Amino acid sequence: MNWLLLGQIVYIIFIIFVILRVIFDTRSSVKALAYILFIIFVPIIGVIFYFSFGINYRKRKLYTKKIIKDEQLRQNLRGRMNAYSQRVSDSGLVPKEYDKLIAYIRGAGSSPLTANNTVKLLINGEEKFPELLKALEKATSHIHIEYYIFEDDITGNSVADVLIKKAKEGVQVRFMYDDFGSHGLGQKFIKKLQDGGVQTAPFYKIIWYAFANRLNYRNHRKIIVIDGEVGFIGGINMSDRYRNDLNTENHLYWRDTHLMLIGRATAYLQYLFIGDWNFCSPTQLEYNDTYFPDQSKQISMKNEVVQMVASGPDSVQPVIFYSILQAISSAKESIYITSPYFIPGESLMDALIIAVQSGVRVKIIVPGISDSRMVNAAASAYYTELLQFGAEIYQYTKGFVHAKTMVIDDNLAIIGSANMDYRSFDLNFEVNAMVYSTEIAKQLTDAFKNDLEGSVKINPNLWLNRPKIAQLLEKIVRLLSPFL
Repeated sequence: MNWLLLGQIVYIIFIIFVILRVIFDTRSSVKALAYILFIIFVPIIGVIFYFSFGINYRKRKLYTKKIIKDEQLRQNLRGRMNAYSQRVSDSGLVPKEYDKLIAYIRGAGSSPLTANNTVKLLINGEEKFPELLKALEKATSHIHIEYYIFEDDITGNSVADVLIKKAKEGVQVRFMYDDFGSHGLGQKFIKKLQDGGVQTAPFYKIIWYAFANRLNYRNHRKIIVIDGEVGFIGGINMSDRYRNDLNTENHLYWRDTHLMLIGRATAYLQYLFIGDWNFCSPTQLEYNDTYFPDQSKQISMKNEVVQMVASGPDSVQPVIFYSILQAISSAKESIYITSPYFIPGESLMDALIIAVQSGVRVKIIVPGISDSRMVNAAASAYYTELLQFGAEIYQYTKGFVHAKTMVIDDNLAIIGSANMDYRSFDLNFEVNAMVYSTEIAKQLTDAFKNDLEGSVKINPNLWLNRPKIAQLLEKIVRLLSPFL
């Protein structure tokens, strides 16, 4: 009995220690409470789960070496771009209501405001991949590719073949893939690239003794930089499933959005790639004019103003999350959101409710057909409150909507890799493009309205009067939303 009592006392002390660590180490009170309840009511498993997935690695500097390596590169980019960025800010090209948003991204994200960009909106993989292959064929200096999902299929091999061809022509080609998202890539595929002269590197390689921690912090970015002048960014991964012109029989229609950029905005994408490459590859890249060419004398056909915003476990603040909050607070007329994983959390919910109550039209497209029932259930729990205050929510039923976009007041378009959930805001490496352009915003608005035709609007009265058991299950799953 004495040994049993001693064991109980030791266990209680240990649980108290873990709970104190959760309280001190977890910034979000909602997430902290979720971990504490899990630890108390699911003994042992809750503790293991917290130490595997819950520790605040941004605070604990898991990526300290990456931060140190990035700093010199950041200073070089800042020194070169700051004066130019200020001139763009002072030019009057961007409406004054975005001054605070621009200043925040410049300060917290070290990302310059750039003009003289050509921006092309690409709807779905059938528009993206032909443009991408044409751009890759034109490369003369280097190609840098960084992807969350890259698959050994028709699409993946068509890109790989061009990469090998360009490498044999003397172009420097570097290929970086997330080791979890691209787990389907076998050594045969990687060896084919390497034998063809392509340098490869897995991002944060998953190894058995650090499986949980490494699994939790993934590189969700989709970045391509060609010759330091052409860039691609958005939500479309490198896979056949993102194309509706392949496997059309029994193929789920996939709705997604991407951007092609030509101009100064690509410099920040280059900075992100080099920082990530230097973190996971034994071969290090340095700042030079090859990777950051002088574009001051180049004349673009358009003068779109673009600012990149990125964040991840290596950033001090959740910059993407805060930039979205600031963008919403800037809205005067309308906010159109498309998100495949809409688990906004309390702060974002409050911002949207304030916008609606202030007379701003808020329309949100979410999946009617989802690839995760649990995520869909958790997201559904957030609809009720938004509907009560007057937001309009539409469920996309034509297929699966995977686009991550937002349009503010017909003059700000946001396109990128970040979902509206805890994982994108707090755990993953992500990147979004802020395009301050009436033309691109109009194109994205037109795409949004076209998607509405393939969607079903949620009737607030019917939704609020659903069976209580359904609402209860959604609220229970919502408690798990910090973990999803």
